[in-house]
Amino acid sequence: MNNGKKIPSIGIGTFTVTKETELTTALNEALKIGYRHIDTATFYQNEHIIGNVLNKWLTSGQVKREDLFVTTKLHIIDSFPEKVEEAVKSSLEKLQLEYIDLLLIHCPVSCYVDENGGFVPAPTDHIGVWKKMEVEVDAGRVKSIGLSNFNMNQIEKIRASARIPPANIQVEIHPYHQQKKLREYCKKHDIVIVAYSSLGAPGVNHFYRAIGWHDHELPGVLTNPEIVRIAKKHKRSPAQIALRFALQLDLAVIPKSTNPERLKENFHIFDFDLSDEDMNDIEGLEQGIQTKIIDLKFLSPIITQHPEYPYKELIE
Repeated sequence: MNNGKKIPSIGIGTFTVTKETELTTALNEALKIGYRHIDTATFYQNEHIIGNVLNKWLTSGQVKREDLFVTTKLHIIDSFPEKVEEAVKSSLEKLQLEYIDLLLIHCPVSCYVDENGGFVPAPTDHIGVWKKMEVEVDAGRVKSIGLSNFNMNQIEKIRASARIPPANIQVEIHPYHQQKKLREYCKKHDIVIVAYSSLGAPGVNHFYRAIGWHDHELPGVLTNPEIVRIAKKHKRSPAQIALRFALQLDLAVIPKSTNPERLKENFHIFDFDLSDEDMNDIEGLEQGIQTKIIDLKFLSPIITQHPEYPYKELIE
């Protein structure tokens, strides 16, 4: 990254995994396989589970702290300047760590919680929050800072005023939604991209149903005929092709799985290459932002009215 820190190009995502036994088993398996990059967020409500697993691996000497890379994110209800320090300390306590490798602002829209427990979009101060995150770096509680779900204009606003520039941006990128302009912008400004939903988020509707939200029409990345054809050509799975595609776009990836075989499969993407023809064929699947899966609308029925809602193209 632009601060000299290294981020593993593949990690394990943990969004929607909140059952202790399930996540504990998956993390133990992932660490055995060789994963060292773990992605979480306060919003995921699983930092404490991850902390218990990491503590056992660290105290037993099975892994060194410097070999782990742990990302967490400021909750939308903590994305206020006066709440950053407390939020970081809370995450550290739950993760049972002395520092966080990468802290991201999870969403460009800050929210309050109403009397019914719902999220209400609130006035948002990106610059103020960023300055407090810089303080966390100065204090040694955080090593690197970045953003998640921000668009280019929002990234530029922070970058232009930052003392410590964003080292990372985490956004949705998959074969149907490749974000070429954002990728070019980040390359120009030396910002590493971590792609989420690289496999098309095949399980996300389970989450949507659990919170009472309607199903989302998913892009079907893993069943796309071109992806399947290229997978057969390389004697690989469609998931491995989608992940390898992202790697060859110079992205890091954080596929989520709790299945031991899929964890192994997702990790073993470094011993083959997609040809230029393969890459061109997958790049031809681009359909734009209309195939975006995580549009943040589930957070609040009025989030799209907020001036910092990042995906205005979806509502225009």
